[in-house]
Amino acid sequence: MNLLTEARTIVKQNIRDYGMYIALVVILLTFAVLSDGLFLSSRNVSNMLDSAGYIAVLAVGMTLVIVIRHIDLSVGFAAGFLGAIAALFLTNMGVSVWITIPVVLIFGIMIGLFNGFLVAKIGIPSFVATLAAMLIFRGALLEATGASGTIVINNDAFNAIGTGFIPSIAEVGGLHLLTLLVGLAGILFYIYSELTNRKDKQKYGFDVMSFPMFVAKLLFVSAIIGYVVWILAGYNGLSWTVVIVLLVVVVYHFLSSKTVLGRHIYAVGSNPEAAHLSGINVQKITLFVFGSMGFLAALSGILFTARLQSATTTAGTLFELDAIAAAYVGGVSSAGGVGKVTGAIVGAVVMAALSNGMNLLGVGASYQYMIRGGVLAAAVIFDVMTRRQRA
Repeated sequence: MNLLTEARTIVKQNIRDYGMYIALVVILLTFAVLSDGLFLSSRNVSNMLDSAGYIAVLAVGMTLVIVIRHIDLSVGFAAGFLGAIAALFLTNMGVSVWITIPVVLIFGIMIGLFNGFLVAKIGIPSFVATLAAMLIFRGALLEATGASGTIVINNDAFNAIGTGFIPSIAEVGGLHLLTLLVGLAGILFYIYSELTNRKDKQKYGFDVMSFPMFVAKLLFVSAIIGYVVWILAGYNGLSWTVVIVLLVVVVYHFLSSKTVLGRHIYAVGSNPEAAHLSGINVQKITLFVFGSMGFLAALSGILFTARLQSATTTAGTLFELDAIAAAYVGGVSSAGGVGKVTGAIVGAVVMAALSNGMNLLGVGASYQYMIRGGVLAAAVIFDVMTRRQRA
């Protein structure tokens, strides 16, 4: 079997995993051509990734929630409310940023656990429980922001989370050196993890792609990572928002794919009854996933508030729908049990790229909503079709 034939076979067998990446490449190339290269400029790519940060964080948590066959509609206004709490701590109360952030994150976990308690222990459908929470946090946000509707934050350390960049130790040919080094480290880590994964599969007798195809995959992905890093290094380098999102992805990818807890989460999503009979505590898994969602909602609220450098009454509006859309575009299954954290990030970037590209081309807001809705519908149709083929 030659490399081209093997590549076609691999893509066909893993169309759910590779389809989103193919779609992302098509979107990027299309907007790059239509905008005469402006879309892939260093400044625009940096701004696009920063604007996707707070939704990407929510999409990671939402993916796990959907995997266990639930939904969380409260995350948008929970993020907005917790961002307002952070603003109040920093401005009205004069609390240090190093205390404010951990406290807000703990508040987020408590909120998530409360939602999880209503779903897992009381038995309220997640749609209803989180819809009620959404309304509560919407009102709490209005109350927290007060009559002015805006709380301006003048704390440079906090604002840097949303608008700052990692320090530049030096510049090489006009490129941000530290960003290049971080990118190189990322490529080496990717290659190491792939080699380790391949050896583990071979050790236990699982099928693996041929070595030439494996090398081609490593080179292709490494080239993409290197290109993105090179683009970012040409502007101000990696932003703190992107760094935080990458850390979230690494931690949650490891948790979901390399730990017993992760296997239990997917087992519960695939078949809750069978998981319960096999000894898995479904209630504890549900509590953990919702607690994790609350934590990520708090982190999203911090990122968004720091990016705006203020808390507003509109913060969190439609965040939950964007997160759900990113999760579905990223490959999570509506039937539960299927979905990857990395896919959620790709989904968030796809939605951000669509919005950014259409803004550059001057597409009207009405058409933007319709196009994004069409993309979401196409993602769900794709999910249903691939599940039918496998059945």
